[in-house]
Amino acid sequence: MHIEIDKDTCIGAGQCALTAPRVFTQDDDGFSTLIPGHEEGAGDPMVREAARACPVGAITVTQAQG
Repeated sequence: MHIEIDKDTCIGAGQCALTAPRVFTQDDDGFSTLIPGHEEGAGDPMVREAARACPVGAITVTQAQG
């Protein structure tokens, strides 16, 4: 799976970090970022739910090519 965060759209609501804390966190400014080493979702079943929970739709989850 491939996870993309639109940094221009993110408002720092933190719903992603609350929903899938093994994959998402917030940077020093409060905006969403991926935890190093978990950029592909780390097999977490809550990644898609975290994307749906984003109030501004800043997270896109797609299947990895290959």
